[in-house]
Amino acid sequence: MVQSTLTEANDHGYSVPHTKLPVTMYATPGDTNRAVAGRIADVIRRADETQRKAVLLLSPGSTPQGVYRELVRMHKQEGLDFSNVIVFVSLEFYGLSEERPQSIHASLHANLFDLINIPEGQVHIPDSQTELSQMAASCQEFDQLIQEVGGIDFALLGFGSNGHIAGNEPFSESCSRTHMCVLDPVTRTCLASEFFGEDNVPTQAITMGLGTIMESREVAIMALGEHKARVVSALAEGPVTNKVPVSLFQEHGNTNVYLDAASAGKLEVIATPWILGGVDWDETMVIRALVWLSEQTNKPLLKLDDDDFRNHNLHQLLRHHGPSHTLARRVFNLVQDTICDQVLEASEQTVICFSPHPDDDVISMGGTLIRLNEEGHQAHIAYMTSGNIAVFDDDARRIADLVTEYNHLFGIENEKSIEVERRVSEDLANKQAGHPDSDAVLKIKGLIRWSEAKAGAIVAGCKEEHLHFLDLPFYRTGTVKKNPVGDADVSIIVSLLESVEPDVIFVAGDLSDPHGTHRVCAEAIFCAIEVLKERGSKVPEVLLYRGAWHEYAIHEIDLSVPLSPGHQQTKRKAIFKHESQKDEALFPGSDPREFWERAEDRNKATAKQFNDLGLPEFPALEAFQRWNGQKL
Repeated sequence: MVQSTLTEANDHGYSVPHTKLPVTMYATPGDTNRAVAGRIADVIRRADETQRKAVLLLSPGSTPQGVYRELVRMHKQEGLDFSNVIVFVSLEFYGLSEERPQSIHASLHANLFDLINIPEGQVHIPDSQTELSQMAASCQEFDQLIQEVGGIDFALLGFGSNGHIAGNEPFSESCSRTHMCVLDPVTRTCLASEFFGEDNVPTQAITMGLGTIMESREVAIMALGEHKARVVSALAEGPVTNKVPVSLFQEHGNTNVYLDAASAGKLEVIATPWILGGVDWDETMVIRALVWLSEQTNKPLLKLDDDDFRNHNLHQLLRHHGPSHTLARRVFNLVQDTICDQVLEASEQTVICFSPHPDDDVISMGGTLIRLNEEGHQAHIAYMTSGNIAVFDDDARRIADLVTEYNHLFGIENEKSIEVERRVSEDLANKQAGHPDSDAVLKIKGLIRWSEAKAGAIVAGCKEEHLHFLDLPFYRTGTVKKNPVGDADVSIIVSLLESVEPDVIFVAGDLSDPHGTHRVCAEAIFCAIEVLKERGSKVPEVLLYRGAWHEYAIHEIDLSVPLSPGHQQTKRKAIFKHESQKDEALFPGSDPREFWERAEDRNKATAKQFNDLGLPEFPALEAFQRWNGQKL
């Protein structure tokens, strides 16, 4: 965090200058959630004091889920009263019944409304079952009801990767009222995992219009995670344009933006603060500035000269810490020191790689696992979830058929296997699009992921007895949306850590994902470490790795593990063992590349960054960061 250029706003929050509307950045997603929930609580209490009802606009999606969890906590532990609150929800998918788990109605009731004391009659969600002939009148009645209760006091908004607000996709009219909309292909791709495939995502929704939302007296826009950073920059620093609908709120007059550090990462004052004014030149800032300068000048570090600094607004750095060759050598040595000859300095260490899904180990740090085993360390892998929702139905059907034939060949419980195959076929045939699987199907899909994980780990050099399939309870919902981490999850991890007693553990470090399994798994591990400390048990060193989509910036890397062409080839073979995720994955995201391609491209890109800085040239690098003990 670049605190030297920011002004402290409140606990863990910093006001970000040089933006077109008020922006506050928080250290962690948890801090952001608590700040927004606290503001909502203030609105509710202020309305109570004036003996009127607070009117809120709430949004669906993954971003505000932490806010809703915090509001539930405040209700249960602090007595926050919702009995005089009226809520309008910004969106509902057209044609989805209220009972469908993917409906906004079902989601918000399960995660918020059913857990607080808000009367059912005070929750208003667009009617997904309205006849098309009556749609215009229904939408008009929705807007009229907002006016009848005195208008919206506070609106909580998230936005999509294309800048949409609710169902107001790019190029929506700024004065629009509640209406039927067509979902953008980008939006539908992002929703694919919620509906078990993009083909199951509705094409239309009923949305509050931008004009309706803009009439709210106060607006809070939230963003969490680096995947939102580009749109955050457009919102806070770019021009007002309906190409990026969220940017229209620059003209609202009372909109505040709440960010975590990752989503704020591309704001100019965060990314390149030296352009805007003086900064405190600590070691991290010096590395950042020189890496940036090297990129701007297309020069390796050791070829930078004084004029390069002066021509790129780095006079202060040069004046107080120069000359240029001294700075360049300093940064060169700091970055080079992250490159390891041996992955771990001590010999014969015990390590655990915690893999949120059954393939994250080999995709994210497969080369490092190979090297750890080559160097004589005892490498364990803990698969935290079954990954059973990310398997195609055809694969489950094929395995059920295969096992039946296998048993028939060897005379093993043939009648029972025939019955299971019949039941699985019926369950899959009767499953409606977008609905969760039956228990039998989930078990088979979990078995597929289990066998693939074991095969991949063995290719990486791990022993079968060092593989631990934790099947954490929080994941066992059978749907994309998971439960919060609980004591049972933490207890399982504590038991593993106390039995294996690792010296080092590797943890998926995608900590800014507000709803993803990686972040939830990390939360459970960090809670387990606190338990170890309380018990006086051995506490391992923690190294964080990234998933298939993003890499640490140079200044964030504490350990760089070079991979030879042979390591890369073995890593690819290990990833290929995950056949259910190869060629076409059920939840591929918006990136068209296969997982092995993403992994290889990322590792090669990291190596190229090092080479462009004039550092030793490697075919590929895997990067890690030491955990600083920061809570989520």
